[in-house]
Amino acid sequence: MPSGYIPIFIFLVIAILFPVATIIVAKLIRPSAPFLAKLEAYECGIKAASDSRGRYTVRFYIIAILFVIFDVETIFLFPWAVKYRTLGWFGVAEVFVFLAILVVGYLWSYRKGALDWV
Repeated sequence: MPSGYIPIFIFLVIAILFPVATIIVAKLIRPSAPFLAKLEAYECGIKAASDSRGRYTVRFYIIAILFVIFDVETIFLFPWAVKYRTLGWFGVAEVFVFLAILVVGYLWSYRKGALDWV
């Protein structure tokens, strides 16, 4: 077995043992006195109005997905910012094309009504 892998195996063992040991120690130390009121969904003294597994409208998921898409696009700008000086005008044009595609997608979703909250 190559000796270069020994630190990886040590790190793997520590990465597995630390969470397991932490959970076991927490289980042994914490107080455990479950009763009916404590096991309810909310401990504010008011009974829950309905089941917590209610349904959400599809519009909520569409807005969430659009947020993730437009948020993740900023990740693609970081490598460009790092190599900005070496890319020159080609890099600037490339980013403008990328941002233009994003703006077109944003305008399309706005016109389709995907960003309306009501």
